[in-house]
Amino acid sequence: MARGENNVRYTQASPARAATAVYVTLTAQVLSLGALVIFEQSMGRELAARLAAFGGRPVGADAEAVVGAVTTFAVLMMTVAGTSIAAAAAYVTWLVRARQANDRSAATGPVAAAWLVPGVNLFAPAVLVDEVWRGTRPPAGRRGRWLALLTGWWLSWLATLALVTIRLPLDSSAGGLTGVGAPELVCALVAALLCAGTVRELTRLQHAARDARPGAAPAFAAAPAPVSAPISAPISASAAPSVISPPPTFSPSAVIEGPLATDSH
Repeated sequence: MARGENNVRYTQASPARAATAVYVTLTAQVLSLGALVIFEQSMGRELAARLAAFGGRPVGADAEAVVGAVTTFAVLMMTVAGTSIAAAAAYVTWLVRARQANDRSAATGPVAAAWLVPGVNLFAPAVLVDEVWRGTRPPAGRRGRWLALLTGWWLSWLATLALVTIRLPLDSSAGGLTGVGAPELVCALVAALLCAGTVRELTRLQHAARDARPGAAPAFAAAPAPVSAPISAPISASAAPSVISPPPTFSPSAVIEGPLATDSH
């Protein structure tokens, strides 16, 4: 496979864009949950009491009195559900790409099983994330810090899950619409911050590993060496051009003396 194809595939598997999606969706999830908590604390009890007095199906003037509040509550609930689903999808996508950034042959099945199989999803996602971290070959001495960050994120996530799925249904004294309040919001906020911290740490390590990988930067061809002119062989003495001797110097006296000398004989 050509080097250019390797670089293209590695860029496609890079989790940087998926990490940005995780940050955005987690922020949206926390903000929507905060809006729901504010609505619940300010109008939840009153609206729940009025709906109970109307038998759950107000008609006529009673319906007009609560239709705005009920609509707002429904929109907030759908927003919380939508942002939660988006955050889960973004995180799973990031985890798949992060695993493939370390090993391009990594399958997506283990990620789906880790999050969807009951009982297994209580610990397997954190194990997969730690596997990705170890696969980046991080610098020595950072294991303890990473484990503290990873453990804090996972415990805060389990606490948020317990509050939403166990405490709220069992807490009949809340008297509101959903019972969601400050404890759920605080746990969700801490879990989101620590989750973003783990994503940022892994993305940064993989980016550094990609930059340090041999051949990651485009290779430039070396400039060809200048061609020197051929050195001619020394010219031998026999091959040297002959020097033309100048003609003898013309002397008028020689012309005159020549016939006189002949006559004298």
